[in-house]
Amino acid sequence: MRSTLIDIAREAGVSAATVDRVLNNRAGVRARTREVVLETARRLGYIAENSNSPTTRNALSGDVIRLDFALPAGTNSFIKMLHRHIEAQAQSRPDLDVRVATIEGFNPDRLARLLQELRGQTQGVGVIALDHPTVREAIRSLSASGVKVVTIASDILHVPRVAYIGIDNRAAGRLAGYLLNRFMGTERPGKVALFAGSLSYRGHEEREMGFRHILTEDSPNLQIVEMREMLDDREKAYSEASALLDRHPDLAAIYNVGAGNTGIARALKERGRALSTVFLGHEVTEGTKDLLLDGTLDAVIDQNPRVEAREALNTLSHAIRGLPYELHQPRLQVIFRESIPEI
Repeated sequence: MRSTLIDIAREAGVSAATVDRVLNNRAGVRARTREVVLETARRLGYIAENSNSPTTRNALSGDVIRLDFALPAGTNSFIKMLHRHIEAQAQSRPDLDVRVATIEGFNPDRLARLLQELRGQTQGVGVIALDHPTVREAIRSLSASGVKVVTIASDILHVPRVAYIGIDNRAAGRLAGYLLNRFMGTERPGKVALFAGSLSYRGHEEREMGFRHILTEDSPNLQIVEMREMLDDREKAYSEASALLDRHPDLAAIYNVGAGNTGIARALKERGRALSTVFLGHEVTEGTKDLLLDGTLDAVIDQNPRVEAREALNTLSHAIRGLPYELHQPRLQVIFRESIPEI
């Protein structure tokens, strides 16, 4: 069985609280006590073998860890909430120096360039990454230089990341399909439209795949008539939704896999369709909360940016120190008007 904090504390002759402070690089522990705890943790196998690397030695000796996050800019309220939670939680972590950069537009080359520029400047990177060859190569280059990387909210396969932190997006799409089946039933035929921020995000692509799959399995009466990308921009979402509703006055339902819910809702309200069209979306924000309350949105699938921020900080800092960490992924939740959480 793997050693625990209690085992280390007993062997080192200190309290479990002291062990926790040392392993998480917090202040309030004498240098000699820190050395004893770290030596015991290594001897018991609690600290990974690579903990003698220069990066890990610096972290364990009390140096502040530099972490960088690369997030998309724009009007996406969920991204803004994630940004806010990362910065707020970092303020309570004196062992971390956290910086957040935002990237304008869905430009993989610009994101790849930022990641390349972080080589030699940081110890860990969290990124919401476009699934593109230049971005994959930038992540591989970062990892080869010793930088720890986590992907957040949308994963990239076949890159040397420490972890993906986020929901199972394919399961989220299937959940949306299941909800639509329950709202619409299996007898009444209906037209359905899909909206996505960008299918360059694997997460959005996986949600679409899951949604289409379960509708094919369980809802042969429902027909997906259009799929529109609106780059997570509420004004583009409004114009795309307006045109779509005019082309399909008998549209029965909309599933939006990304941001832009307020733009779609505006188009529905202007045409008197807000209460007659089933509307499913993602993420509990101030905007979607209002749309749930007025009945425009029927349900929201949420992934909790507060948890993602916490797990990203913990996963990166533990990986840099060579410490084991049990990742706690955000829970996939369906939110209705009667179950809106505090945000």
